[in-house]
Amino acid sequence: MNAYTDTGHPRRWAALGILALSLVVVTLDNTILNTALPTLASALQAGTADLQWITNAYTLVFAATLIIAGGVGARIGFRRAMAGGMVLFAGGSAAAALSTTPEALIGFRAVMGLGGAFVMPATLAIIMQIFPVRERPKAIAIWSAAAGVGVVLGPVAGGLLLNHFAWGSVFWVNLPLIALALTGLYAVVPALPGRRGGRLDLVGAALSAVGLALVVDAITRAPERGWLSGTTVAEAGAGLLLVAAFVGWELRVREPMIDLRDFSRRGFAVAAGSLGITFFALFGALFVFTQYLQLVHGFSPLKAGLGALPFALSLAATSAPSAAIGARFGSRGTVAAGLGIVALGLVALSQATVGTPYAVLAIIMGFIGGGMGLVMAPASTVTMSAVPPERSAGASSINSVVRELGGVLGIAVIGTVVASGYRDSMATAAAPGADRDIAAAYHAAARLPGDQALRLIDDANHAFTTAMNTGTMVAAGVAFAGAIAALIWLPRRSAAAPATPVQPEETKELVNA
Repeated sequence: MNAYTDTGHPRRWAALGILALSLVVVTLDNTILNTALPTLASALQAGTADLQWITNAYTLVFAATLIIAGGVGARIGFRRAMAGGMVLFAGGSAAAALSTTPEALIGFRAVMGLGGAFVMPATLAIIMQIFPVRERPKAIAIWSAAAGVGVVLGPVAGGLLLNHFAWGSVFWVNLPLIALALTGLYAVVPALPGRRGGRLDLVGAALSAVGLALVVDAITRAPERGWLSGTTVAEAGAGLLLVAAFVGWELRVREPMIDLRDFSRRGFAVAAGSLGITFFALFGALFVFTQYLQLVHGFSPLKAGLGALPFALSLAATSAPSAAIGARFGSRGTVAAGLGIVALGLVALSQATVGTPYAVLAIIMGFIGGGMGLVMAPASTVTMSAVPPERSAGASSINSVVRELGGVLGIAVIGTVVASGYRDSMATAAAPGADRDIAAAYHAAARLPGDQALRLIDDANHAFTTAMNTGTMVAAGVAFAGAIAALIWLPRRSAAAPATPVQPEETKELVNA
């Protein structure tokens, strides 16, 4: 519990800026490699499986250790946990930039994911402790904008860096950002005390980490293995069993890492689900849209990255006032409207053709981003308001895990739909291997005479665009279902959870922080 419930910490807004910067750095690395993969494949002689692991190692470890990181941060203090995570993240970034083999890069990306896991939940937990109740929705709105914009700016940053520097620059750029964030962390973020006494739930930590790792890996590799393959089913089943064991353990253990009974609160569960759906659409739409711009429209990596800017700008623009909108129209109406806008935008995107002008695409992506900005802050406010501030670490971890799993599912599900649709459309292609993916079709076309090459490229572009349209319609359906669920089950307004009385010694430490 904290001493700032009524007045807030005097440096809270400066601290929020540092927390937002820290969050942007770790979320940026979810997508910054999207435009660097072709370069990495050439520089490190990395195959397709290597590239998938280079991308997924960060997300896999990040998602799997979020709950542990939140529990550790609650005990040792969130500023200390953030600082340790940043140092680990910076070290992993430097080592990744110096890697000479795909295996080394995969390992150091995993180290970065572990460091990032200690940063993300701590940022939201600190916000809940240093801001008074009346200002938390606005602070969470800024935090949510940073989380979303970091993901969207990843391809832009990657394209800009690769346009001027070697591939290692996508990792070196993290070091000055982390140095700035660390300096600010110790200058303006208070050293809030951790939870006194108790023991870290090591059994729960192991069950959650291994279970989530198996589930996330099964999801991310299902497109290459097959969703119903023996390996996928076995790995997913084992992961779900461990997650179920984690749930059972947490409900019985005396000092759980997170209080899973919070999910019995309908508002908490539906708001968390809304966040997962939003990131499902965010990651899935960006995954296919950047490919569409590069392969069908012929954009360079930099231009394709910049092509996502309307999405980011619109998301940031609506995230900022979303707290006021939520206060005016209620959490239920705001989240439902946001998801409805996302669904309509995805339906519009599903009408894209090979020749759709970029200006039209920019308007559609801005529309989708605006809807997402309306969802993130109010939904996060509902999840965090449903629990007492002293349990903010657990709620923040759940918030972060749901976002990551939603994003992983978005790429896996939408990516599978698009890949399957493309292969079906190109099954009768005359050139061997052209049905594997659109990039393979372009390589095959380079070996054909002029007219045949143009015909194959045209067929591949149409096949990919049609498959993308199917994938975006799937995402639209998921967003629409989320809007209906929010409209029915979300509370109209967020109610702050009751707080545990502050102990005198805690108050003294917090005021002096």
